[in-house]
Amino acid sequence: MPDLRELYQEVILEHSKAPRNFRILRDADHHAEGFNPLCGDHLTVYIDMEGDTIRDISFQGSGCAISKASASMMTQSVKGRSKQEVDQLFDGFRRLVTGQRNGEGGSSELGKLAAFSGVSEYPVRVKCATLPWHTLRAALHGEHKTVSTE
Repeated sequence: MPDLRELYQEVILEHSKAPRNFRILRDADHHAEGFNPLCGDHLTVYIDMEGDTIRDISFQGSGCAISKASASMMTQSVKGRSKQEVDQLFDGFRRLVTGQRNGEGGSSELGKLAAFSGVSEYPVRVKCATLPWHTLRAALHGEHKTVSTE
């Protein structure tokens, strides 16, 4: 298991150093802002929808390695998915990082997001990992207040 954990750490570090979809999306028709006062993470998620499907997504902001990597991998995972699929993916991710998966499997549905499985061992980091996801959901559902982890 240590080799797998090492691989996961490498994936998270790589995404935090070179985040994917890190830009302002000029054609966005949805956006939301998120803030984690405990860690100082602050980001905006931008979405361009085509009907009920995410055509394009990006994020901009600053934060710790966990939040940046989570946002980066989230944008890759949700592009081309419907709101319902995103809600299901968010639920699986939330259960993973809070340690509620308990051998349920499901890692295949999360794909590379399974790299965040170790976050459950550090409860203070759960908010860092889930902030981009809560911000994404706020953008998808048209919520205009800043999402906060507090």
